[in-house]
Amino acid sequence: MGFLDSILGRSRPKQADLDALFNVPSAAITLQTTLGLVPTGDGAVCYRAAAGPAFADTQTDVVELLRATSGAPTIDVTTDEFGFTWLEVDHPPHDPATSDLGELCTDLHAVNTGLEAAGFGPALLCSLVPFADSSGRRLGLVYLYKQGTFYPFAPKPGQGAGGRERDTLLEIQVRDLLVPELPIEQDPSRWLAIWGAPAL
Repeated sequence: MGFLDSILGRSRPKQADLDALFNVPSAAITLQTTLGLVPTGDGAVCYRAAAGPAFADTQTDVVELLRATSGAPTIDVTTDEFGFTWLEVDHPPHDPATSDLGELCTDLHAVNTGLEAAGFGPALLCSLVPFADSSGRRLGLVYLYKQGTFYPFAPKPGQGAGGRERDTLLEIQVRDLLVPELPIEQDPSRWLAIWGAPAL
């Protein structure tokens, strides 16, 4: 931060540290052993797609890169009701004994860095790693690109059409549990509800 910025009370926005995504496998062990929440094997990156061929070509390149890997995941690109694009990466359901959550995190990292390297970093909003337990509870660990922090989003299970209610108790439990492992967003006003997010 420059001298003038410090005098005027301005601060630069926190830069994204995409390598923080690689801390999710460790956090996943904590969630499983403490709360019984297991990764679903899915993940997604949310962004506001730009108009024009440059963005479309970049998105295609990113998808083709993921599909070219050994054991390539299923890729699905959708647009939600708010106009945001979700690039979903679907691995087989996570089994701690046989699968590696690190592969999913590597894929999400590749999507983010691919868009960022092409100059579309400002379009990136968040990355999502969903979890679930045997009782039907669902949780998303959401990485906010512009803040460089994570927050928990837990929609209540068993809601009918149009039912949108959060399990705030679970969100607070997860926040407190993961503070030692992940950069947790401390401002709850940034814990956005991502209704309709894929795999959640």
